[in-house]
This record gives sequence, structure tokens and C-alpha cells, in this order.
Amino acid sequence: MIKISWDEYKEHKKYSVRDDNFEILLEFIKSFYNMNNPSDIFEMLRADDTASLMLEKRHIKDAEDLENFLFKL
Repeated sequence: MIKISWDEYKEHKKYSVRDDNFEILLEFIKSFYNMNNPSDIFEMLRADDTASLMLEKRHIKDAEDLENFLFKL
């Protein structure tokens, strides 16, 4: 499983037009890791403590919830 590079995320965040850290993280994962599959992204987020807290805060419990969230972006 790929781990989130928080140092690279912080660098990406400097140039993002978004305000929400979770949206920035999703944008980062999609661009930096070239991931678009909600299941893969969800597993990556769930494996990380900080990202897992972001999922819980938004009541995202599975890949389908994440996919619905991504459609709203």
C-alpha cells in the first residue's frame, strides 16, 4: 500500500485553490499518485491515521461514500 507523503502534500497545498484540507488531499492524491479509483483512494486514506480522521469527520465509511463525495467536487 502506498503511504501518503505529507511533505509533498504540504508543498502541493501551497498552490491549491481549495480551502478544505480534505479536498486538497484528494486533489493531491489524484495528481501526485495518479489515482482515480475511489476504492484505491479510500484504502490509502483509511491506512493513514490523519486521513482516516478526515474520513470520519465527513462520515465517509466506504469507497462508495468517497465516490459520492468526489462527484460533488
